[in-house]
Amino acid sequence: MFLARVIGNVVATTKHQALHARKLLLVQPLTPEGVETGKATIAVDSVDAGLGDHVLVADEGNAAAQVMRTPRGPVRTIVVGVVDEVDRSGE
Repeated sequence: MFLARVIGNVVATTKHQALHARKLLLVQPLTPEGVETGKATIAVDSVDAGLGDHVLVADEGNAAAQVMRTPRGPVRTIVVGVVDEVDRSGE
């Protein structure tokens, strides 16, 4: 899993039937300090996240299948939570 910020929406007029009625988001990975890292990626939204939200993203097919309550399919990356804050005081 990784932290990310939602930087856009992805619109697809034609997509796999497993993605029917699913919102696709463009997410930018972040360090715990909030600094952008790596490349932006597309993730299926399961928590109604919006533009600018900090989110928790699972990047593994089995996790995506469990969240979507479907057999393994074409989804690997899925937003599983909206992050309110990151507390690093325990380090």
